[in-house]
Amino acid sequence: MSEVHHIHEQDPHAGAEQRKAIWKTFWILLVLTSLEFIIAFTVPHGVLKVSVFIVMTIVKAFYIVGEFMHLKHEAKTLIWTILVPIIFIAWLILALLLEGHAIFEAVFN
Repeated sequence: MSEVHHIHEQDPHAGAEQRKAIWKTFWILLVLTSLEFIIAFTVPHGVLKVSVFIVMTIVKAFYIVGEFMHLKHEAKTLIWTILVPIIFIAWLILALLLEGHAIFEAVFN
């Protein structure tokens, strides 16, 4: 077992593909985070700003889960098994927020 590690330590190109993937992930997440900061300090607070932050956060979350939790390399059925309940939960939260706001407006206005 120690011979395997010894051979890889001598090869300067060992792991080059993994390092390239890590740097690619770093740069993509850096660009998305930089865009979030630019939007945070330039766009006035409102529905557009909140919507953009929600979308960018979801994109970053899916990218991180795909890359670091290796979900993008799994079978498509496993991906859909995880994704569909998350979509329904997000829909439920949105529906409850919208309905709660409508009830609040009806009662207090």
